[in-house]
Amino acid sequence: MTTKIIKELFFNRNLLLILSVFAGFLFGDLAFYTKDYVFSLLILIMIFSSSGIATKAIFPLKSVIKPMLRGIYLNYIVFGIVMISLAYFLISDINIFYGFVVIAATPPGVIILPFTVKSKGDLKYSTIGLLAGFLASVALTPLIIDLFTENASISSMELVFLMVKMVIIPLLVSRLLLFPKIEKVSNKIKGRLTDYSFAIIIFTAVGMNRTIFYSNFSMLISASLVLIISMFVLGAIFYFFKQKQGGNSEILTSETLLLTIKSSGFAVVTSLELFGKSATIPAALLSIFVLLFVLAFSVFKSLKS
Repeated sequence: MTTKIIKELFFNRNLLLILSVFAGFLFGDLAFYTKDYVFSLLILIMIFSSSGIATKAIFPLKSVIKPMLRGIYLNYIVFGIVMISLAYFLISDINIFYGFVVIAATPPGVIILPFTVKSKGDLKYSTIGLLAGFLASVALTPLIIDLFTENASISSMELVFLMVKMVIIPLLVSRLLLFPKIEKVSNKIKGRLTDYSFAIIIFTAVGMNRTIFYSNFSMLISASLVLIISMFVLGAIFYFFKQKQGGNSEILTSETLLLTIKSSGFAVVTSLELFGKSATIPAALLSIFVLLFVLAFSVFKSLKS
C-alpha cells in the first residue's frame, strides 16, 4: 500500500505538478541551481511532445486549412486580445505585464491532445490546430511580443531566432523519434522525461519568485484574476455561445481547448530568457490554472455525456 502511494506521488503527472509548486515555495533557494537548465529542459519537452504530432495529420492539405486557421485565430487572436487587455488594466508591474504578453504570444499546450481524448473532442482537429499554433508561433510570437513590449530592448531577429530554436528545430528533430526502432524506446521514456522536466521548470519559476508571492498578495490576486477570466470565463462564454448555435460537439470541445490552453513551460522559459525572473510569475501561475481548467472541463464533459 505504501509503495503504491509513493508511486502515485512520483509518477502521476498532476500530483507531480502540485508537488513542484509546493517544492518551489519550500526549497526555492535551490532554483538558483536549476535556472540554467530550464532552456535545455524545454527543448527536451518540445522534442518529445512534438513527436506526438503525426506528419500525416496535415494531409490532405485542403482539409486542414480551416482547422489550422481556427486554431491560430482562437489561441492567438481571441485569447491574446482578452489576456493583454485584462493585464493592461489590472497589472501595474511592467515585468509582470510582459509575462502576460509572453503567455498571449505562446503556442498552445501539448496537453490539449490527451485532454481532447478525455473530454471526447475531435483528436485530429486538435492535432491540426496544435500544429498550426506551433508553426505560427515562429512569426506571431515575435510579432506580439515586439508589439506590446515597446520599451524592452529586444530585437525582432533575436525573437525569431529564439522561436526557431524552441519550436522549429525540436519539431524537426522529433520526426526522428517516429522511426519504428527509435519510437519503441522513446515511447517508454518520453512520458517520465517530459513530466519531470516540466516539474523542474515550474519549480524553478516558483522558487525564484517565492519572496514576491509571499510579500505581494494583491499582485497575486490580480494576476490570478487575469488568468481566471482569460481561461475559465472566456472558455465558458465561448463554449455555451457556440453550443447554442449548434454544430459538431466534438469540434466545439477541441476549439474550447485550443482557445484556452497555452504551453506554460514555454511561457516560463521565454519570459525568463527575455525579461528576467519576475516576468515568469504569470507563467508559473498559468501552470496551476491550466491543470485546474483541464480537470474541470473534463469533469464537466463527463457529466454531460
